[in-house]
Amino acid sequence: MLLKKSFNQQTIKGVQAGNGTVAFQGVKLNVYCFVLDGVLIDTGAASLEKEFKPFFKQQDIDQVVITHFHEDHTGCAAFLQNEMNLPIYMNDMMLDYCKKKPDYPLYRKVFWGKRPPFHAETIGKTFSSRHATWDVIETPGHAIDHLAFLNRETGQLFTGDLYCQEKTKVILREESIPTIIDSLRKVLTFDFGDVFCCHAGFLEDGRAALQRKLDYLLDLQGKIIKHYEDGLSPNQISNTLFPKKYPITMFSSGEWNSMHIINSILQEQKFIKQ
Repeated sequence: MLLKKSFNQQTIKGVQAGNGTVAFQGVKLNVYCFVLDGVLIDTGAASLEKEFKPFFKQQDIDQVVITHFHEDHTGCAAFLQNEMNLPIYMNDMMLDYCKKKPDYPLYRKVFWGKRPPFHAETIGKTFSSRHATWDVIETPGHAIDHLAFLNRETGQLFTGDLYCQEKTKVILREESIPTIIDSLRKVLTFDFGDVFCCHAGFLEDGRAALQRKLDYLLDLQGKIIKHYEDGLSPNQISNTLFPKKYPITMFSSGEWNSMHIINSILQEQKFIKQ
């Protein structure tokens, strides 16, 4: 199976960033991990382990922290634990899941590989690195265990998959737009400067970017509720607001779909049953 892979690394505002990309049949996905003050944030995907290994070995890493359990963020955790003897910390919600062989759809295994089991420890509300204390901010919505990490010393915020892109058009079936809205509101109460996203990379004027995403989702939520109250069905709302169909929807057999945006909002409003 021919996957086209690429990798690049750079230093951005003192942060070491590694970015791996996988392309297959017209769908191109990428993932970042970051190193700052001896802390590695996320581990990349198993399908990109060969590409990420030299990057990891060049870095001076004391510990690994995970934003959430998804395989593109935890795929090289076993290598880092077994070969580099690094401790790994994450939200306790998915610790047991990560100890086992994961269960996720074939298309995700095609892109991201099969994530080997690893053993992580529970992360606290804060943790310490060589020169800084970090805030651990619970930011669910994209994943139930999702976290963001804020280095108090540098003011740099690592948002995992909270941002990804400003104008969300498709989401995973289990995602919740209202919960993402709450998480965006929460992080915006913190004092931070630079923002690093695990798919968009470094965000220019990160606070403004997160605020624009929040504003977009609030506006979208309002439109969806109004359309529903005006008598449109969820399917009609989707066709109105998201007329373009995205390759990932077909490729994922609907696991990624614009409909999930609408359903998560209508479920929150108790208009439709979960």
